[in-house]
Formats: sequence, structure tokens, C-alpha cells
Amino acid sequence: MTLKNIFIQAIKPKRFVVMLKKLYLRFFDSKGLISYDENLKWLDSKCILFEEFANKLDSNLWTKSIDVCNKIRLDSKKRLKKIKYDLGGGGFYPLLYFIVRYSKPQVVVETGVAAGFSSYAILKAIEENKSGRLFSSDFPYFRIPNPEKYIGIIVPKEIKNSWELFVEGDRVNLPLILKKVNTIDIFHYDSDKSYLGRKNSLKLLKKYINDKTIIIMDDIQDNSFFHDYVLKLTHSNWYVFHFEGKYIGYVGTLDRNN
Repeated sequence: MTLKNIFIQAIKPKRFVVMLKKLYLRFFDSKGLISYDENLKWLDSKCILFEEFANKLDSNLWTKSIDVCNKIRLDSKKRLKKIKYDLGGGGFYPLLYFIVRYSKPQVVVETGVAAGFSSYAILKAIEENKSGRLFSSDFPYFRIPNPEKYIGIIVPKEIKNSWELFVEGDRVNLPLILKKVNTIDIFHYDSDKSYLGRKNSLKLLKKYINDKTIIIMDDIQDNSFFHDYVLKLTHSNWYVFHFEGKYIGYVGTLDRNN
């Protein structure tokens, strides 16, 4: 069944290109400035608790963020119990909910949706802000049948009005998203975890990211891209957080928009 599903997706030209790229990067990804072990040590030395970070900004909002995300987790667990496939976990969605509620962005772009934990948190925050829009890029799990129907499956219908979802992979999706926006307030990267995947996406979005843009990057323990990226910054507004066994990179200041 898996081979059949892969074949069905591979005969679609756009998806075949993405699948080839994923295969290529498994063997020929770029090397970072430091080794995997050196990167882990660096991340551990820089890591701080997001709870402390958030409490200093707004302790009441952080308490609410925990409550909202507990509900997201419970709702999602019920939904996912009905699905026989493993759709993977979510990003640091309590952070995402908090940051969107706190900074009140107008344009949020994310790569990597899967079941939709991060999308759910962002859209819930946008709903409560009463402003903003989420643009999401994803690529279907080509090993399962009808994979498109599982993308963002846990996101409630009533909060989807502020959501535009693209499902042909970042290489195709991001240029389409950029045609719809003038600037990006928050960019959440949780798709292709390769060094080149991260580098190419940020290069593509360069003109749409400014000094006030918040960049949140998942799984930065996989390679030293985040380490190498922040070394080139002219400011020190970046942080490393820990969530469910992985490291999250954060770049940007937080100016509250009331």
C-alpha cells in the first residue's frame, strides 16, 4: 500500500520534484559551521525556559496560553484517535499562541502543518485578536492514501476563515504566498529540516522580512543552521527554547500592539 501511495503522488509532476529534492537532501545536504555534537552543546548552553520569558512579558496571558493549549491538546487527542495513521506531533504551539496574542500580527506565514497543532494555536490566537491572517505551506504525507485530507485535520472549521493553506511544498507554495502579502510579521518554520531547506526558504523570504519580523524555527538541533544564522545578525535579539525533547530557535523583538 505504501509503494502504491508513493507512486500516486510521484506521477504528479510538482510533487515528484519535491520528492526528488527530499531524497537528494538526505545524502547531499550542506554542512554547517559546527558539528552535530558541537551544535547540541551550543544549544544547551544558550537554552532558557520560555515560561520565564513569557511570564516577564505578560504572566496573565501566559497562564491563558497554557489553558487554551491544554484544550487544543485534548480536542486533538479525541480527533486523532479516529485516525489510524501517525501524523506526527506539533510545534511549540503554546509559544505560538502566546506570541500571536501578544504581538497581534497581521500576517503570519508557517511552513509545515501536518495534523495542525501549530495552525490551530495560531488561528485561535488570530480569532481572539480579531485581526490577522495565516498563510500555511505544507506537503502531503505521500506514504498514506488521500494524504491531503489529513493536512490540518484537527483545526476546527469555525476558525478557518483566517487561513489560506497551500499543499504543493515550500518550493511551489512560498512564491504563491508572497504574491498575497507585502511583509511578514511572524514566520514559523517547521517543514524541511535540512540545512539547505532552511537556507533557501529564508533567502526566498528575505525581502518580506524586516527588523520587526519574528522568526520561529523548530528542530534546530538537527543541524547548525540556526547557530550559523544568528552569528550573522547585527543584534542579539534571539533565543533558544526547549519543547518536548527538541530545541526551538527564536529571532526578533517583541513590541506589543494594543
